[in-house]
Amino acid sequence: MSYEQNIIEPSEISIDEGVFLVRLARKAIETYVIESRKIGLPDDTPEKLKRKGMAFVTIESVLKESKELRGCIGFLQPVAPLAETVINAAIAAATEDPRFPPLTYNELNNIVIEVSILSIPKPVRRIPDDIIIGKHGIIVMRGWYSGTLLPQVPIDYCWDVETFLAEGCLKAGMEPDCWLDRRTKLFVYEASIFYEESPRGAISHRNLIQEFKSKCKADYPYSK
Repeated sequence: MSYEQNIIEPSEISIDEGVFLVRLARKAIETYVIESRKIGLPDDTPEKLKRKGMAFVTIESVLKESKELRGCIGFLQPVAPLAETVINAAIAAATEDPRFPPLTYNELNNIVIEVSILSIPKPVRRIPDDIIIGKHGIIVMRGWYSGTLLPQVPIDYCWDVETFLAEGCLKAGMEPDCWLDRRTKLFVYEASIFYEESPRGAISHRNLIQEFKSKCKADYPYSK
């Protein structure tokens, strides 16, 4: 994997810029669902967010006491300005995730949106030692098979590294021990994650390490 220079990294995103991106994702989804059109970049888009970048948008349905995945799609290559990437990922998560039907107007008041800004993926040299839960997302590749899991996924389920790798293999459409095969390529990336606390509500930044310690009740870093 090779990328051009001047790609925006997640560590560069401020809380205000993260809030801007989540609200942009929300506007992109609502405009597309209601009016069947894609929005352009707003006039007040920060110049930094016009640099190329990678992002995923996750949509969750809010139930009485829990949340349920409703769509998640993103881009692992920096092919467009970050703000435009978020718009495209938001619309795709709402309408093109093959696991779900397109989002409907009646659902807009009962969803929360999460935007993950990704770093440039790097190859893993030592498997599983170089993979850290709470820090890394993974990309698993072999031939035509490919799949990724975001850094927050193992936190949500309190997976250890080997479970994370096995689930990544399954996501890529391969056997769960595919990561042991030398033909399999593994990459890691980091993310800065911003989310709505409630539908159209306050927007916060996720601290995965703190979530890990609180939810999973294990020492950090949790590498094995």
